[in-house]
Amino acid sequence: MFVDHDKVGDLPSAAARVSDGDMVALGGGLSARLPMALVRELVRLGRQDLHLVGSAHGMDVDLLVAAGAVAVCEESYVGFEQDLGLAPSYRRAAEAGQLEIRETCCVTILTQLRAAQMGLPFLPVRGVKGTDIRRMHPDYAEIVCPFTGETLVAVPPLEPDVALIHAPMGDRVGNLHLEQPYVLDEHFARAARQVVATVDRLATTEEVVATGVTIPGHRVSVVVEVPFGAHPTSCYPGYAYDRQHLAAYVAAAGQAQTAQDYLAEWVTRPGGEDAYRAALDQDRLDRLMSWSDTIEEWKELFV
Repeated sequence: MFVDHDKVGDLPSAAARVSDGDMVALGGGLSARLPMALVRELVRLGRQDLHLVGSAHGMDVDLLVAAGAVAVCEESYVGFEQDLGLAPSYRRAAEAGQLEIRETCCVTILTQLRAAQMGLPFLPVRGVKGTDIRRMHPDYAEIVCPFTGETLVAVPPLEPDVALIHAPMGDRVGNLHLEQPYVLDEHFARAARQVVATVDRLATTEEVVATGVTIPGHRVSVVVEVPFGAHPTSCYPGYAYDRQHLAAYVAAAGQAQTAQDYLAEWVTRPGGEDAYRAALDQDRLDRLMSWSDTIEEWKELFV
């Protein structure tokens, strides 16, 4: 009987699978299930010239930009949900020309990932026709449909070097369970050359299978147990996003110097991710985990 090998690793060695200049796919979306522990570890490792791809993201992209780790950003949107606005470090770097912006849309990225999964040299899309997105993507082309004569945009396959994914639960051989919405995580896992995963909790294979395997272990290179690995974003059903922490970050990121102060206090301080978790208020974490107790409890988290 085939038995897969143990893929459990530690956070620094897992993040070290990302090299300078890599195309890095970020799992999750907006302020949900972002791979924040891995992002913080990339900053600690001093990674540079990364090419980030994702659907619509927030603090993960902004933090990496603040740390000077990003050369290219290929996203549909970078900002914060609710009333927290756009991503300050990202916007500042874009306006200063310190960052190459290749704005795209979620469906186009999904189509590119599908092309990679199917081993095709391109797939057609219609949604970006007539937009400036074409100008930002000289790698896109035009193709005439042989059946209708319609001119469509042909997009090439997207094959990230590494996909970073955070899941609420996984097993020691890399099987991951995600709660919906999956965003692009399933497709990143199939298209990327390797998948680096963190989980809030390592479980038995039987438990993961019973709950539902979203990403099978054979697609995952390494898995690391990191409680609250998506904090300050959410990872349902375990915990809601930490609006207070996100708001404090957005305020700090408003200026270049205070963004560096945030990095020094929360990311690059000695002790790594253990020190990050130790600095968090345990009462606040308990409240984030109690989001589903009552509607009133949930509402109070976002006051």
